[in-house]
Amino acid sequence: MDTAARTRQRILALFLPIAAVLYISAEALSPKGTDQVATDTATALKLLAIAAQHPTQVYIAGTFAVLGLGALAVSYAAIAALARNRGSVLATVAALIGGIGAFCGAIVEVLVFPNVAAAATAHTTRAAAAQFLVTTFNSGFGHVFLYVYFIGIYVAPLLMGIALWRSRAVPRWLAVLFFVGLEVAQQQISAGPVVILYMLPFAAAMILLAAKIWQAATLPASQPQQELASVPPQQ
Repeated sequence: MDTAARTRQRILALFLPIAAVLYISAEALSPKGTDQVATDTATALKLLAIAAQHPTQVYIAGTFAVLGLGALAVSYAAIAALARNRGSVLATVAALIGGIGAFCGAIVEVLVFPNVAAAATAHTTRAAAAQFLVTTFNSGFGHVFLYVYFIGIYVAPLLMGIALWRSRAVPRWLAVLFFVGLEVAQQQISAGPVVILYMLPFAAAMILLAAKIWQAATLPASQPQQELASVPPQQ
């Protein structure tokens, strides 16, 4: 591995802890009750009332959520590079699904956070703002991105965990920690700083995987081939 390739791999490794920090910050800063999909008028009115009281906080949480999902998309590609041999193809599929899902999730978060904050602070009636939100979330545009996001949430972590488990590129307990930690983190609702405790396993997994990626970038170019050569052939 040449110097440029090592530098790229190290840069990719940094996205993992960055994604964890942004993801956790978004949930911790979200006003309670804001991470809902306004598919009906009653929910839209509740969201508008919360956003009207904390518009700046909603904007900040939304910014962290969008950036966090972007960093998570890059992190999937970085983690996939760890998988070798048996898990490489599955890791590539997981990175593709996870990257697309995270991108769609970022679009959904724009609808959930900045869109709601803008509607809450616009010079219009509350009923008109609620109707705008309901129309947006129930549109074909909103449904497509929401469904793809949900697929990415559930499928990508599972496939990547299996790929890491099969490849043995990392300890198997770390593959399990990544899957469980990310699934738990993605299921959290906006309940204040207490969500940080539930998302710590996800943060730990991302930091440990980043260390593995960073370490792989420091290996001599000949070492991976030597390690592969030392593995007995499968019967």
